[in-house]
Amino acid sequence: MTLPDFSLIRSNGEPYTFNQYNDHVILVVNTATECGFAKQFDGLENLYQEFKDQNFVVLGFPSNQFNKQEPVSNEDMLETCRINFGVTFPLNEKINVNGPDASPIFQWLKQEKRGILNSEIKWNFTKFLINREGEVVKRYPPTTEPKSIVKDIEKLL
Repeated sequence: MTLPDFSLIRSNGEPYTFNQYNDHVILVVNTATECGFAKQFDGLENLYQEFKDQNFVVLGFPSNQFNKQEPVSNEDMLETCRINFGVTFPLNEKINVNGPDASPIFQWLKQEKRGILNSEIKWNFTKFLINREGEVVKRYPPTTEPKSIVKDIEKLL
């Protein structure tokens, strides 16, 4: 199996396709810089730095759908993440993760791994772990700290 060929746009406006990460272990996260869980950016960056040389990547997908906690432009969001949180992992343009306008990548992720009650994303910093074969192997709630995912990542590397 390979990753779907979703067309995506990085926060700097650069287009790419999701399947460029074939043969990678991927952690997809919906983010927001003004969320109470924003402190997780540090942990996500630590994971990225620790494992990126082993074809691991964190992909951040900012969303303003939860209490408007990502109100700034894509450019300002990127700058905030770099300055305030030291983020170097790839960030995408803002997207919707729920509803009729949900990004196709999140439609796919939610179809592959449902939440406890349904498939909808409940809040910012929901995480999806994808193996090298392109399968979504685990979904983590927003309260899951990035450091607690290390063993799951190591198993897939």
